[in-house]
Amino acid sequence: QVQLVQSGGGLVQPGGSLRLSCVVSGSIFSIYHMGWYRQAPGKQRELVATISGAGKPTYTDSVKGRFTISRDNAKDTVYLQMNSPKPEDTAVYYCKRHGRLGESDYWGQGTQVTVSS
Repeated sequence: QVQLVQSGGGLVQPGGSLRLSCVVSGSIFSIYHMGWYRQAPGKQRELVATISGAGKPTYTDSVKGRFTISRDNAKDTVYLQMNSPKPEDTAVYYCKRHGRLGESDYWGQGTQVTVSS
């Protein structure tokens, strides 16, 4: 079955950097769009960034210029590089494999990112 296993996360100071990773198994990785989402306490889950199978990224406005989504299709892994994070970036971050042609979406287990001095 398809599994997404996340790593990275933790406590980071404002202006620091952090990288999240998400390894996908049980699936042909390269043909799927991947995304990173986040959910802060008391808020709905929101899209942070997506990347196509060919590597084309999109970002929500609040992270443009600070976060970078990338993927390594040889390692079945998608990354989120978080530079200059802000306290308002504090949330649980989730990776997602976007389903194709009616397939289900799959989610990672989530990882806490806390931005604080």
